[in-house]
Amino acid sequence: MKQQELTEHELRAWRVSFQMLELLRTRIEQQLQASSGLSNADYTVLALLSEAPDGRMRVYELGRAASWEKSRMHHQLTRMGKRGLVTRERCGSRGMEAVITANGLTALKRASPSHAQEVRRLVVDRLTPEELDQFADIATTILENLQADQPPA
Repeated sequence: MKQQELTEHELRAWRVSFQMLELLRTRIEQQLQASSGLSNADYTVLALLSEAPDGRMRVYELGRAASWEKSRMHHQLTRMGKRGLVTRERCGSRGMEAVITANGLTALKRASPSHAQEVRRLVVDRLTPEELDQFADIATTILENLQADQPPA
């Protein structure tokens, strides 16, 4: 198949999307740090664990849910463990589970209201309900393609 360059129309859509995603990530990270001392990565792990049964997940499942590589998850859990936000516990003969601690749950509960307010301010309140549905549909289409195109672990 012949490789095609992006058209001006396609390039504009790509550039504005990429710029929006980068700036949105930066703003969310800044807000979380300023209001709670948590990074976006901290918040992601705590949110996923808080929604899991008994606040625990196999580390590999947590990595898959966050779409992170094994080494990134390992380093993140190590940093969070040192701060008392999570622990790791053996599961079976070879498995490990990440477990949210009481301190981690408290940190998440403190961070959640201001985080939700910032997401609302930056994204949700800027779109009509119909645009929000379209945005979610477009993001889902791209996300599903990325997940399907991911090489096996």
